[in-house]
Amino acid sequence: MTDLVEIREVGLRDGLQLVKEVLATEVKLEWCRLQADCNFREMEVTSFVPPSVIPQFADSAEVLAGARTIKDMRAAVLVPNLKWGLRALDHGAEKITFVLSVSERHNQANVRRSTDQSISEFAQLVKERDSRGSKSSVALSAAMATTFGCCFEGDVAESRVYQVVEEVLKAGCDELNMCDTVGFGNPVQVKRMLSEILKQAGEIPVAAHFHDTRGMGLANAVAAVEAGVRRFDSSLGGLGGCPFATGASGNIATEDCVYLMENLGLTTGVDLGGMLAVRAKMDQWLPNEPLEGKLLRAGAATNFRGN
Repeated sequence: MTDLVEIREVGLRDGLQLVKEVLATEVKLEWCRLQADCNFREMEVTSFVPPSVIPQFADSAEVLAGARTIKDMRAAVLVPNLKWGLRALDHGAEKITFVLSVSERHNQANVRRSTDQSISEFAQLVKERDSRGSKSSVALSAAMATTFGCCFEGDVAESRVYQVVEEVLKAGCDELNMCDTVGFGNPVQVKRMLSEILKQAGEIPVAAHFHDTRGMGLANAVAAVEAGVRRFDSSLGGLGGCPFATGASGNIATEDCVYLMENLGLTTGVDLGGMLAVRAKMDQWLPNEPLEGKLLRAGAATNFRGN
């Protein structure tokens, strides 16, 4: 049986959250459509947050509505709390990623709540989703920021990570997303922790979300594969980053992540050439933003065959 890995594009959300130039709604939807044409089956297309905080996402409802019309592509959104989670439900989100930080100081800085308060609000969102009869049509993912370290607190106790995992599983999450938000993780740590979290999760899928702040992102992705993870977030051109992270560089670049997975013998289903054409368009869409990623510049190796 082919070993499949799912690469989920988060550039439209995580990538754009620090971009000061507001990208036009029609350009965002063009990005969605073009990347979906390259066989990306899930994309995080926007965030439901106060426009006064992040003006980039003032058009979240319009972007979500447009993305939902794209065939064979699930449109996911990120929310920081119950209030905005309810708005995402109201607007027909097919998947809602609820972000909370294991680190107390990061959670207070990011969403102005304690971690326990965020867990409680996530549980309330699950109950509201279920009460609306949407359990089978709306997936709820718990994105656990600072899983592998925090820019404010340094080390994050692994025991606390496992405790928070247990609590969001009990609340009824449909997916765990373990995030190296500020780029502190290392491959030994990542493999050890994800191996344990996969045991905890049982039948609940586990995804990984790595930032390449210190050049460790792809190495950590390999460690996650070795642990058994088969779902990864990435951002085209390595766009984005956490506003609290020193250096604040973005996620692992989608193009490099796809190439890595295929070289590891996994199958992504992604049209590599088509994806690189979309990546090239980003230079036109965001001419003032520094973009990362090696594959567009170097191209695939001559002995690369893919899977």
